Amino acid sequence: MNPLFVQVLVRDLRLAARRRIESLLPLAFFVVAVSLFPLGVGPEPQTLRLIAPGIVWVCALLAAMLSVNTLYAGDLADGSLEQMLLAPHSAVWLALAKAAGHWLTAGLPLILASPVIGLLFDLSTQALGTLVIGLALGTPILSLLGGLGAAMTLGLRSAGMLLVLIVLPLAVPALIFGAGAVDAVEQGLSASGHHSLLGALLIATAMGVPWATAAALRISTE
Repeated sequence: MNPLFVQVLVRDLRLAARRRIESLLPLAFFVVAVSLFPLGVGPEPQTLRLIAPGIVWVCALLAAMLSVNTLYAGDLADGSLEQMLLAPHSAVWLALAKAAGHWLTAGLPLILASPVIGLLFDLSTQALGTLVIGLALGTPILSLLGGLGAAMTLGLRSAGMLLVLIVLPLAVPALIFGAGAVDAVEQGLSASGHHSLLGALLIATAMGVPWATAAALRISTE
């Protein structure tokens, strides 16, 4: 394992542990936002099962975007980002570590909470399993894309709005495949095709996005 990756990941997890309230904000937003929909549309089980996949995935995407805006901003402000980029290791490892740290603190809690959220929408056991698998494949994509957006908008005014405009269109395929997998199960079909596409998208994102993020970081700090 690359030393820079390990050091940055451990550092980010320690910082997240010290800022527990800030770290739990994406999870709190996710739970509250999703829980409001059954109250708004009514308790009809058929309606809830129909809208559940899209709502859960949209809320997961928005929750991930809450914390990604500050992924590199704090390091830039205290000067540590320049030191990391000057380390004798590729900046790709820095981008991977930042994305991994974001997923562990923002994405993984959403996955763990999703079965409880699925029960609010009266999803079947098979649909709940499909939802969890889809989020496990899709949330790393959101963290990687969020890291790219954060690097591209680093130091800019209105960076939060620009980040959303950059990341949301790129994340749409993951949202479509993830929600489609649950819809397929609810209709008695197999979700393997959707999960395969999510897996392929995750592999492509993991192979390409860290390099783009590393390049964006170097440009933003010059």
